[in-house]
Amino acid sequence: MTSNALTDLSLAAFDRVVNATPGFRSRPGQREMAQRIAGSLSSVTLGEHPNPGKAIIVIQAGTGVGKSAAYLSTTVAMALARKTRVVISTATVALQEQLMTKDLPALAAVLDTPFVYALAKGRGRYVCKLKLERLAGAGEAGDDLFEADEDAPPPRAAFARQMQGEDPEERRMKLYDSLAVALAGGKWDGDRDNLAEQPEPRDWSAVAAERHTCTARHCPRFRECSYYNARTKLAEANVIVANHDLVLASLGRKALPELDNCLVVFDEGHHLPAVALDQFASAMDLSNLRWLDKLPKTLHEVSEKINLTLAQDVTMLAQQLKAALHDVGRILMDLLKVNISGYDGVYRFKNGVLPDELRDPMTLIQGHARGLSKALEALGAEVKLLAKEDPSQAVSCSVMYARLGQLAPKLGSVVDTSSLLLEHGPQPLAKWLKSDTSSGLVFLTAHACPIVPGDLLRQCLWSQVRGAVITSASLTSCGSFDYFLQEAGLVNNPCVSTLEVDSPFNYRTQGELIVVETAADPKNAEAYTQEMVGELLADLSQVAHGALVLFTSRVQMKAAVDALGPALQEVVLVQGQMARGRLLGAHQARVEAGLPSVIFGLQSFGEGLDLPGQLCETVFIAKLPFSPPSDPVEEARSEWLKSVGRDPFTELVVPATGIKLLQWTGRAIRTEDDHATVICYDRRLLRLPFGRRMLQGLPPYAVSRRVGGVALAA
Repeated sequence: MTSNALTDLSLAAFDRVVNATPGFRSRPGQREMAQRIAGSLSSVTLGEHPNPGKAIIVIQAGTGVGKSAAYLSTTVAMALARKTRVVISTATVALQEQLMTKDLPALAAVLDTPFVYALAKGRGRYVCKLKLERLAGAGEAGDDLFEADEDAPPPRAAFARQMQGEDPEERRMKLYDSLAVALAGGKWDGDRDNLAEQPEPRDWSAVAAERHTCTARHCPRFRECSYYNARTKLAEANVIVANHDLVLASLGRKALPELDNCLVVFDEGHHLPAVALDQFASAMDLSNLRWLDKLPKTLHEVSEKINLTLAQDVTMLAQQLKAALHDVGRILMDLLKVNISGYDGVYRFKNGVLPDELRDPMTLIQGHARGLSKALEALGAEVKLLAKEDPSQAVSCSVMYARLGQLAPKLGSVVDTSSLLLEHGPQPLAKWLKSDTSSGLVFLTAHACPIVPGDLLRQCLWSQVRGAVITSASLTSCGSFDYFLQEAGLVNNPCVSTLEVDSPFNYRTQGELIVVETAADPKNAEAYTQEMVGELLADLSQVAHGALVLFTSRVQMKAAVDALGPALQEVVLVQGQMARGRLLGAHQARVEAGLPSVIFGLQSFGEGLDLPGQLCETVFIAKLPFSPPSDPVEEARSEWLKSVGRDPFTELVVPATGIKLLQWTGRAIRTEDDHATVICYDRRLLRLPFGRRMLQGLPPYAVSRRVGGVALAA
């Protein structure tokens, strides 16, 4: 089929979808988006080719454009015609649910060609039946194989229950017995997300499916495996919905379609750079090293069972590694004591350079850990080979492989983190220590992370992708795509095109942005917070229906909560007081009952929250949403930029804050019928050049300022 024919076919599918939408209103921007996608992707070359055609379309689609209908109809119709598949990647569960329960069923109902869609999840979301059987007592007893990670700090909820006398072992046994019964009886499919009540992470980790503990086709439970059954459904799907983490983690692992042979959509694409940094970061625990006592014992027991002689003295290596980790831990604790107050805190190595006294022990750690890792991998390979050659030993081999696999992530984190900590090139890495006492014990961890996400994405993702759509309501900052293209590794890429599609909403008539001029400088946190809270409380007393207040820190939010009088205490719902879903439900119930209701929220409530109509008639922004200055990765990157003569505030901080501000103000107007006000208490938005630069990237609200309670022209 020619490019023109593919374009026409895709646009015909789009027209069919929008015409079948109840109450459809013509949105020129939505059609413009569909046309750009169809025209660009129609010329993409998929599969093996010496000189393939590529296209990456970056589209900012304002609130209300209907971007999911535009990209779904065009990419799915084109993929079906080309006999390929579509991977749709999101950043949030809420959007995944919308796609799976609303948008894709609606598309399937109107397309002539039937298609199958499925949700892809990481392996750890599924239960390992072999582990569960043994822990629930249905398998061979006395293995002492699959246990929760006792070295990890217990979550606060579990710690509190432990203090109240609850026996954690008894709770686990009840949980595993109930899961085994539900799985065996067909009442549960092995997907953690389909449980009525979510287990504690540490309890689940003991029965979760993991790559390191899985012998795949050689496992005696392979045909009944929840994860591989889900993989089979994915293989049959024409459209796969995943998340950014899974897409990046699956590169080269064949868990998802090869990206050079399918079409890809990254919705909520502004998250990609941050997800890339998370994927390539590494950390190692320096406090709990009991697993190193278990490791040589496990290696010896497994090697004896398969009559194999280990090539290395793993007992000596483990002892040497443990001693080196203890040495580094002592040095790092001394560093923390000198540089932070108390036992909680973060200490970053300036310019990514380790102190001299750390280099030798860290080099020893890297060497010993690599030696143990090679021994572990070699033994695991022999166990899998035995299972393949002698199926009668499949059960025992699966158990032995799982025992080895339980130790692989801890050992891998030591190898990876020590290697990154020792690495030093022209572009430094962020390297830091963190001490945490929230569980009642001191947990010390060492961390390392690249500082430029664009380089990672360019090398690992865009080198493989042939045809992609990246979309979001917030890809431009301060009126330009430059910041996102740089962060995403797409700058100067000839295959990239951009499109900004305005919202169909009339912001000048539907909304107003009021900037409150405080006497206190926002840089003077204490005085500013006190004045801002006073202004906020006066404004909250005027709320008639629903409103949202967004704070930049917990300290700031607590100051506002503590200042609430009895009347406002009855009105305000605070993030963290209850689960997000319950809180939003309570808010909606109050507003629908004719009562005022105000949500106090932090960063996560500034994005993805959909409160149309009376549910949110006012958004209050306590302060411009600059990231905390203590983030070690951002600190390291700013330090590096300064060292090469660049300005991190102008280049990074302002555009990143501009994107957040665009998201925060985007909570106000959600439909063509909404009328809402945004009130920002940070005078810098109008007074300072960087504030006016951020303002240029916001929708065209009617802007005014307020001084001493008096409204003035901006």
